[in-house]
Amino acid sequence: MAQTTNDPSAGGPADDAAGVDGRPDRVDESTDHDSTPAPTILEQMGGVSGLIYSTVPIVVFVPVNAVWGLTAAMIAALVVAVTIFGVRLVRREPLNPAISGLIGVAICVFIAHKVGDAKGYFLFGIWTTLAYAVAFVASIVVRWPLVGVAWNLISGDGMAWRKHRKTLVAYDIATAFWALVFLARYLTQSELYDHGSTGWLAVARISMGWPLTALAVLATVLLVRRATGEEEQMEISDDAAGPDRDAAAGVADNPLR
Repeated sequence: MAQTTNDPSAGGPADDAAGVDGRPDRVDESTDHDSTPAPTILEQMGGVSGLIYSTVPIVVFVPVNAVWGLTAAMIAALVVAVTIFGVRLVRREPLNPAISGLIGVAICVFIAHKVGDAKGYFLFGIWTTLAYAVAFVASIVVRWPLVGVAWNLISGDGMAWRKHRKTLVAYDIATAFWALVFLARYLTQSELYDHGSTGWLAVARISMGWPLTALAVLATVLLVRRATGEEEQMEISDDAAGPDRDAAAGVADNPLR
């Protein structure tokens, strides 16, 4: 009788299901990372809380300046900005908006100090909005609308959207909407700056800040979703019509078949 040997190196079904150490093979978890949803535009900007946080230093700066003067107002704005930065770190909120918010307040305070007037606090924001308006309009002219570029960089979809005319036009319209928002902010606030209306500058900065930003984000989402939905329907129709076109082409090439 042949004697069977129990060769430990010979793998059986049980060994196939387990690793060499007797434990199940590690499951590839790469799909879990791929399924993580990409952050939205609003989330990249710090979310609703980030938009509200951006108004707090202004709300503090103006009344403190009216009561105790420019130096106290600058110190108060910096203290508030650092406090907000610390709160966002503790709450583990996105780091980039927190850092940019702190740096933005520091720049505004520096300009106010150099100008020697409270209205200088708003000068950086005024010129920034003009630069944004020019950049957004220029991106439409060269057929690379910035809203489309930013949207697809965040979502990781690449730049294939530029091949679809309706999607490109939708991004053009969304980019133009943002450009109008920035231009309206610049024209309004620059006029108030020239008249030295610090209090009204604060009102304009807040009222034309996150409310208009939220409106622009909503308009962008609606425009892009509609355009991409239409493009997907066209692609589905083209795929469905593909076999019929191939069959028709075959009959045309071989009419005697």
